[in-house]
Amino acid sequence: MSPPVGRPSLDRHVEAFLEMMQVERGASPNTLDAYGRDLADFSGFLAERGLGPLTADARAVAGYIARQAATGMAARTQARRLSCLKQFYGFAFAERLRPDDPTANVDAPRLGRPLPKYLRKEEVTALLDAARALEGRDGILMTALLETLYAAGLRVSELVSLPLSAVARDPAVLVVRGKGDKERMVPLSDPARAALAAWKDERAAIYPKSRPSRWLFPSSGVQGHLTRSGFARMLARTAVKAGLDPMKVSPHVLRHSFASHLLAGGADLRSVQEMLGHADIATTEIYTHLIDDEANRLVRAHHPLAGKPLQKG
Repeated sequence: MSPPVGRPSLDRHVEAFLEMMQVERGASPNTLDAYGRDLADFSGFLAERGLGPLTADARAVAGYIARQAATGMAARTQARRLSCLKQFYGFAFAERLRPDDPTANVDAPRLGRPLPKYLRKEEVTALLDAARALEGRDGILMTALLETLYAAGLRVSELVSLPLSAVARDPAVLVVRGKGDKERMVPLSDPARAALAAWKDERAAIYPKSRPSRWLFPSSGVQGHLTRSGFARMLARTAVKAGLDPMKVSPHVLRHSFASHLLAGGADLRSVQEMLGHADIATTEIYTHLIDDEANRLVRAHHPLAGKPLQKG
């Protein structure tokens, strides 16, 4: 197997490994190129120490991964490179090219938990304004959906499947049935209550008592209520009208926005956990990192000394 153009010449055992990946495991050209580059980089690291792929020990492998971290390489890239090495040495051990696997006790770097995406308050306001600007029934429906979603931090499945009985008497508190069929109570804001009242009036004209439906947001589809994909399409169109990137706006992003804005406003973590329906408070704690990031952004953007170099001496 000759190396592709642009990829450095590799140790013959590495080339044999890449050929096995291609023939036996059906690895794509992109995967083979990535593995080839990773193993070439690793081989260069070893060569500086007078070692080769088949003579490297666990200490050399650990040192290589540690150097990646020291140079600021992303944890995911470090993990991918270690995965490549583990597969190579698994191959070398299976082929009896060496008697052990030097990667066996080398731990992958912790990837960390990605922070949830959320909208700034002014972006949520723009989205709600765009919904209210829609003409006729579409505007009434979309305003009710968005106000309820943002006011209660619902999952999209919880929103679209709300029964009409949940808002039968203009409630100040919405009773939601979430994961595990567990019920929780979430306060409703005045704008959400007003939007829901307007939608109930409109809904009564569409679905009179002669055509009853148990759903708050009914539809003629199989499920009998608005679907998640249907709402996602409506949301994308509204985002465009609000001047927002529809790829960055989703029902779950609005749920994240609800949580992060509450915490930024001083709400306690336990209350937000209960409103979101999280079984474990550790799931809710990730939103505190969003608040830290936002505070840092504001300082960098507005503090008079932000970005100025330190004076020596």
